[in-house]
Amino acid sequence: MVSAGDFRNGVTFEDEGNVLQIIEFQHVKPGKGAAFVRTKLRNVISGAVIERTFNPTEKFPTAYVEKKEMQYLYSDGDLYYFMDMESYEQIPIGADVLTDAFKFVKEEMMCRVLSYKGNVFGVEPPMFVELAVTHTEPGVKGDTATGSLKPATLETGAQIRVPLFVNEGDVLKIDTRTGEYLERV
Repeated sequence: MVSAGDFRNGVTFEDEGNVLQIIEFQHVKPGKGAAFVRTKLRNVISGAVIERTFNPTEKFPTAYVEKKEMQYLYSDGDLYYFMDMESYEQIPIGADVLTDAFKFVKEEMMCRVLSYKGNVFGVEPPMFVELAVTHTEPGVKGDTATGSLKPATLETGAQIRVPLFVNEGDVLKIDTRTGEYLERV
């Protein structure tokens, strides 16, 4: 059991048949009246985000979310196949479960598969990936004083904005959480 007074970012709990994860929380102690906890919650199954307040003494059963490292193998239509590296079991995961950050994942990369009571509800890609640039326009000489960015297509098909000095064939380090270019490798 977890009480609302012990809420922290990332804590998961069950409430009215839903599995909720805390995105943000704030303990509020007004000058008059009782203290309360203001939260922003994400339903881990549906992905819906809600805001709610709790009495700090309320208690909820803890929901144990299983996080397992699995290797991304390939996609077949709307199914993406992942392999458990311990048992070599392959599991298909629907495209509806994947986030936008999955566009930076290429075959044979390790991802974290999230499940609750055997039902997969999410896939977390690595925080940083190294991908090659397959297409970008050449930078114009002398046009670097402004710190301009140009579009580039990566080997996974994802499009990002990169500095003018980046060329085709360069390998870049990308932050999958923001989709931003970090550095050349």
